[in-house]
Amino acid sequence: MMQLTVLCDNNTIIDQYFLGEPGFSLLIEEAGQKILLDTGYSNVFLSNAQLMGIDLKELDALVISHGHDDHTGGLTSLIKYYEASHMSKKVKLIAHPQAFETKLNHGREIGLNLKESALAGYFYVQKAKEPCYLTERLLYLGQIPRTNHFENKTAIGLCGDAHGRLEPDRMLDDTALVYKSKQGLVIMTGCSHSGICNIIQYAKELCGEQPIADVIGGFHLLDTEKTLMDQTLAYLSAQNIAKMHPCHCTDLQAKIALSRVLPVEEIGVSSRFTYA
Repeated sequence: MMQLTVLCDNNTIIDQYFLGEPGFSLLIEEAGQKILLDTGYSNVFLSNAQLMGIDLKELDALVISHGHDDHTGGLTSLIKYYEASHMSKKVKLIAHPQAFETKLNHGREIGLNLKESALAGYFYVQKAKEPCYLTERLLYLGQIPRTNHFENKTAIGLCGDAHGRLEPDRMLDDTALVYKSKQGLVIMTGCSHSGICNIIQYAKELCGEQPIADVIGGFHLLDTEKTLMDQTLAYLSAQNIAKMHPCHCTDLQAKIALSRVLPVEEIGVSSRFTYA
Protein backbone atom coordinates (compact mmCIF):
# COMPACT_ATOMS: atom_id res chain seq x y z
CA MET A 1 0.00 0.00 0.00
CA MET A 2 1.22 3.51 -0.80
CA GLN A 3 0.24 6.75 0.95
CA LEU A 4 0.93 10.19 -0.53
CA THR A 5 0.92 13.45 1.43
CA VAL A 6 1.22 16.84 -0.28
CA LEU A 7 3.69 18.93 1.75
CA CYS A 8 3.95 21.87 -0.65
CA ASP A 9 1.80 23.18 -3.49
CA ASN A 10 0.50 26.48 -4.88
CA ASN A 11 -2.91 25.55 -3.50
CA THR A 12 -4.04 25.16 0.11
CA ILE A 13 -7.27 23.51 1.27
CA ILE A 14 -9.99 25.47 3.08
CA ASP A 15 -10.00 24.89 6.86
CA GLN A 16 -6.62 23.17 6.67
CA TYR A 17 -4.16 25.71 8.09
CA PHE A 18 -0.94 25.08 6.25
CA LEU A 19 1.33 27.21 4.08
CA GLY A 20 1.37 27.29 0.28
CA GLU A 21 3.85 28.63 -2.26
CA PRO A 22 4.53 28.21 -6.00
CA GLY A 23 6.46 25.00 -5.50
CA PHE A 24 5.87 21.29 -5.02
CA SER A 25 6.78 18.57 -2.53
CA LEU A 26 5.21 15.15 -2.05
CA LEU A 27 5.89 12.56 0.67
CA ILE A 28 5.58 8.96 -0.47
CA GLU A 29 5.27 6.14 2.07
CA GLU A 30 5.48 2.66 0.58
CA ALA A 31 6.89 -0.73 1.65
CA GLY A 32 8.27 0.74 4.88
CA GLN A 33 10.12 3.47 2.95
CA LYS A 34 9.65 7.22 3.22
CA ILE A 35 10.56 8.95 -0.01
CA LEU A 36 10.31 12.68 -0.66
CA LEU A 37 9.65 13.94 -4.19
CA ASP A 38 10.99 17.52 -4.38
CA THR A 39 11.38 20.15 -1.66
CA GLY A 40 9.48 23.18 -2.94
CA TYR A 41 10.98 26.67 -3.11
CA SER A 42 11.68 27.41 0.57
CA ASN A 43 11.15 25.94 4.04
CA VAL A 44 7.37 25.71 3.52
CA PHE A 45 7.41 21.93 2.94
CA LEU A 46 9.39 21.43 6.14
CA SER A 47 7.12 23.69 8.22
CA ASN A 48 4.05 21.90 6.91
CA ALA A 49 5.57 18.49 7.61
CA GLN A 50 6.26 19.51 11.21
CA LEU A 51 2.69 20.81 11.62
CA MET A 52 1.44 17.45 10.30
CA GLY A 53 3.63 15.53 12.75
CA ILE A 54 5.88 14.19 9.97
CA ASP A 55 9.57 13.87 10.86
CA LEU A 56 11.69 14.28 7.75
CA LYS A 57 14.73 12.93 9.61
CA GLU A 58 13.15 9.55 8.93
CA LEU A 59 13.45 9.88 5.15
CA ASP A 60 14.98 6.97 3.27
CA ALA A 61 15.32 8.77 -0.06
CA LEU A 62 14.85 12.11 -1.78
CA VAL A 63 13.99 12.28 -5.48
CA ILE A 64 14.47 15.50 -7.43
CA SER A 65 12.06 15.66 -10.38
CA HIS A 66 14.22 18.30 -12.12
CA GLY A 67 16.69 21.02 -11.21
CA HIS A 68 14.46 24.13 -11.01
CA ASP A 69 14.47 26.10 -7.78
CA ASP A 70 10.73 25.75 -7.09
CA HIS A 71 11.46 22.03 -6.62
CA THR A 72 14.94 22.19 -5.07
CA GLY A 73 15.05 25.46 -3.11
CA GLY A 74 13.94 23.73 0.09
CA LEU A 75 17.11 21.61 0.16
CA THR A 76 18.91 24.37 2.06
CA SER A 77 16.26 24.32 4.79
CA LEU A 78 16.33 20.52 4.95
CA ILE A 79 20.11 20.54 5.44
CA LYS A 80 19.84 23.18 8.18
CA TYR A 81 17.20 21.02 9.87
CA TYR A 82 19.48 17.99 9.69
CA GLU A 83 22.36 20.02 11.14
CA ALA A 84 20.24 21.39 13.99
CA SER A 85 19.06 17.86 14.74
CA HIS A 86 22.66 16.51 14.70
CA MET A 87 21.50 13.91 12.21
CA SER A 88 24.28 11.48 11.38
CA LYS A 89 22.70 9.23 8.75
CA LYS A 90 22.85 10.13 5.07
CA VAL A 91 19.75 9.98 2.90
CA LYS A 92 19.88 8.75 -0.71
CA LEU A 93 19.33 11.59 -3.20
CA ILE A 94 18.47 10.50 -6.73
CA ALA A 95 18.20 12.80 -9.75
CA HIS A 96 19.10 13.06 -13.40
CA PRO A 97 22.71 14.30 -13.87
CA GLN A 98 21.54 17.51 -15.56
CA ALA A 99 19.53 18.48 -12.48
CA PHE A 100 22.83 19.54 -10.87
CA GLU A 101 23.89 21.80 -13.74
CA THR A 102 23.57 25.60 -13.97
CA LYS A 103 20.14 26.77 -15.18
CA LEU A 104 19.44 30.35 -16.29
CA ASN A 105 16.29 32.05 -17.52
CA HIS A 106 16.24 35.71 -18.59
CA GLY A 107 19.59 36.13 -16.87
CA ARG A 108 18.37 34.76 -13.51
CA GLU A 109 19.69 31.60 -11.88
CA ILE A 110 16.73 29.22 -11.52
CA GLY A 111 18.59 26.01 -10.78
CA LEU A 112 19.74 24.13 -7.73
CA ASN A 113 21.45 26.60 -5.39
CA LEU A 114 23.79 24.04 -3.79
CA LYS A 115 26.89 22.47 -5.27
CA GLU A 116 27.01 18.72 -5.58
CA SER A 117 29.99 18.68 -3.21
CA ALA A 118 27.88 20.38 -0.52
CA LEU A 119 25.03 17.92 -1.01
CA ALA A 120 27.42 14.98 -0.68
CA GLY A 121 27.98 15.89 2.96
CA TYR A 122 24.35 15.05 3.77
CA PHE A 123 23.17 12.74 0.99
CA TYR A 124 24.32 9.72 -0.97
CA VAL A 125 24.01 11.37 -4.37
CA GLN A 126 22.92 9.02 -7.15
CA LYS A 127 22.83 10.44 -10.68
CA ALA A 128 20.48 8.35 -12.77
CA LYS A 129 19.38 8.66 -16.38
CA GLU A 130 18.04 5.11 -16.48
CA PRO A 131 14.88 3.81 -14.78
CA CYS A 132 15.38 2.13 -11.41
CA TYR A 133 13.14 0.68 -8.72
CA LEU A 134 13.07 2.47 -5.35
CA THR A 135 10.89 -0.29 -3.90
CA GLU A 136 9.48 -3.43 -5.48
CA ARG A 137 6.50 -1.48 -6.84
CA LEU A 138 7.79 2.12 -7.06
CA LEU A 139 9.77 3.04 -10.17
CA TYR A 140 11.93 6.09 -10.91
CA LEU A 141 11.54 6.75 -14.64
CA GLY A 142 14.86 8.45 -15.37
CA GLN A 143 15.17 10.40 -18.63
CA ILE A 144 11.81 10.56 -20.39
CA PRO A 145 11.85 9.85 -24.15
CA ARG A 146 10.22 12.62 -26.18
CA THR A 147 8.11 10.45 -28.45
CA ASN A 148 5.21 12.69 -29.51
CA HIS A 149 5.35 15.66 -31.87
CA PHE A 150 3.52 18.24 -29.76
CA GLU A 151 5.13 18.44 -26.30
CA ASN A 152 8.41 19.97 -25.09
CA LYS A 153 9.04 21.99 -28.23
CA THR A 154 10.43 25.11 -26.54
CA ALA A 155 13.57 25.31 -24.42
CA ILE A 156 13.30 26.93 -20.98
CA GLY A 157 16.29 29.23 -20.67
CA LEU A 158 19.81 27.84 -20.70
CA CYS A 159 21.51 24.90 -19.02
CA GLY A 160 25.17 24.06 -18.49
CA ASP A 161 26.46 20.98 -20.29
CA ALA A 162 29.06 18.50 -19.03
CA HIS A 163 31.81 20.92 -20.07
CA GLY A 164 30.23 23.96 -18.41
CA ARG A 165 29.01 25.49 -21.67
CA LEU A 166 25.51 26.98 -21.77
CA GLU A 167 22.99 25.64 -24.27
CA PRO A 168 19.18 25.79 -24.66
CA ASP A 169 17.62 23.81 -21.82
CA ARG A 170 15.33 21.10 -23.18
CA MET A 171 14.82 19.86 -19.62
CA LEU A 172 16.30 16.42 -20.15
CA ASP A 173 16.48 16.12 -16.34
CA ASP A 174 12.69 16.20 -15.97
CA THR A 175 11.51 12.85 -14.60
CA ALA A 176 8.66 11.23 -12.65
CA LEU A 177 7.74 8.24 -10.49
CA VAL A 178 5.22 5.46 -11.07
CA TYR A 179 3.68 3.05 -8.55
CA LYS A 180 2.17 -0.28 -9.56
CA SER A 181 -1.04 -0.37 -7.54
CA LYS A 182 -3.67 -3.10 -7.66
CA GLN A 183 -5.98 -0.65 -9.44
CA GLY A 184 -3.36 0.35 -12.03
CA LEU A 185 -0.48 2.78 -12.36
CA VAL A 186 -0.17 5.85 -10.13
CA ILE A 187 2.04 8.43 -11.85
CA MET A 188 3.66 11.21 -9.78
CA THR A 189 5.14 14.21 -11.56
CA GLY A 190 6.95 17.37 -10.50
CA CYS A 191 6.44 19.76 -13.43
CA SER A 192 6.15 17.50 -16.51
CA HIS A 193 8.51 19.63 -18.59
CA SER A 194 9.14 16.52 -20.67
CA GLY A 195 5.41 16.41 -21.43
CA ILE A 196 2.67 14.81 -19.37
CA CYS A 197 1.71 12.60 -22.33
CA ASN A 198 5.33 11.53 -22.87
CA ILE A 199 5.56 10.66 -19.16
CA ILE A 200 2.38 8.58 -19.20
CA GLN A 201 3.44 6.80 -22.38
CA TYR A 202 6.87 5.91 -20.97
CA ALA A 203 5.38 4.72 -17.68
CA LYS A 204 3.07 2.39 -19.63
CA GLU A 205 5.96 1.10 -21.75
CA LEU A 206 8.07 0.29 -18.69
CA CYS A 207 5.26 -1.20 -16.60
CA GLY A 208 3.18 -2.83 -19.29
CA GLU A 209 -0.18 -1.80 -20.67
CA GLN A 210 -2.56 -1.49 -17.74
CA PRO A 211 -5.10 1.00 -16.41
CA ILE A 212 -3.90 4.27 -14.90
CA ALA A 213 -5.37 4.73 -11.43
CA ASP A 214 -4.20 8.33 -10.97
CA VAL A 215 -1.84 11.03 -12.25
CA ILE A 216 -0.71 13.48 -9.57
CA GLY A 217 1.46 16.60 -9.77
CA GLY A 218 2.31 19.50 -12.05
CA PHE A 219 1.43 19.06 -15.74
CA HIS A 220 3.19 22.24 -17.02
CA LEU A 221 0.01 23.50 -18.66
CA LEU A 222 0.16 27.28 -18.22
CA ASP A 223 -1.34 29.66 -20.78
CA THR A 224 -1.32 26.65 -23.05
CA GLU A 225 -1.86 27.29 -26.75
CA LYS A 226 -4.98 25.70 -28.17
CA THR A 227 -3.17 23.25 -30.47
CA LEU A 228 -1.10 21.81 -27.63
CA MET A 229 -4.12 21.56 -25.33
CA ASP A 230 -6.24 19.88 -27.99
CA GLN A 231 -3.54 17.29 -28.70
CA THR A 232 -2.97 16.72 -24.98
CA LEU A 233 -6.69 16.17 -24.40
CA ALA A 234 -6.92 13.83 -27.38
CA TYR A 235 -4.09 11.68 -26.01
CA LEU A 236 -5.36 11.63 -22.42
CA SER A 237 -8.95 10.86 -23.37
CA ALA A 238 -7.74 7.78 -25.28
CA GLN A 239 -5.99 6.40 -22.19
CA ASN A 240 -7.64 4.31 -19.49
CA ILE A 241 -7.26 6.92 -16.71
CA ALA A 242 -9.52 6.67 -13.65
CA LYS A 243 -8.77 10.15 -12.24
CA MET A 244 -6.23 12.98 -12.16
CA HIS A 245 -4.96 15.42 -9.54
CA PRO A 246 -3.28 18.23 -11.52
CA CYS A 247 -1.64 20.93 -9.42
CA HIS A 248 1.35 23.31 -9.10
CA CYS A 249 2.07 24.41 -12.72
CA THR A 250 -1.38 23.56 -14.09
CA ASP A 251 -3.56 26.67 -14.40
CA LEU A 252 -7.33 26.97 -14.00
CA GLN A 253 -8.11 26.94 -17.72
CA ALA A 254 -6.09 23.74 -18.15
CA LYS A 255 -7.89 22.08 -15.23
CA ILE A 256 -11.25 23.05 -16.72
CA ALA A 257 -10.21 21.63 -20.09
CA LEU A 258 -8.91 18.42 -18.50
CA SER A 259 -12.14 18.01 -16.53
CA ARG A 260 -14.08 17.83 -19.80
CA VAL A 261 -12.45 14.51 -20.71
CA LEU A 262 -11.37 13.05 -17.36
CA PRO A 263 -12.34 13.10 -13.67
CA VAL A 264 -10.23 15.92 -12.15
CA GLU A 265 -10.18 16.00 -8.35
CA GLU A 266 -9.12 18.54 -5.72
CA ILE A 267 -5.55 18.61 -4.44
CA GLY A 268 -3.53 20.94 -2.22
CA VAL A 269 -1.26 21.12 0.79
CA SER A 270 -2.20 18.37 3.33
CA SER A 271 -4.09 16.26 0.75
CA ARG A 272 -3.58 12.54 1.41
CA PHE A 273 -4.15 9.71 -1.02
CA THR A 274 -3.89 5.95 -0.45
CA TYR A 275 -3.49 3.21 -3.07
CA ALA A 276 -3.52 -0.55 -2.52
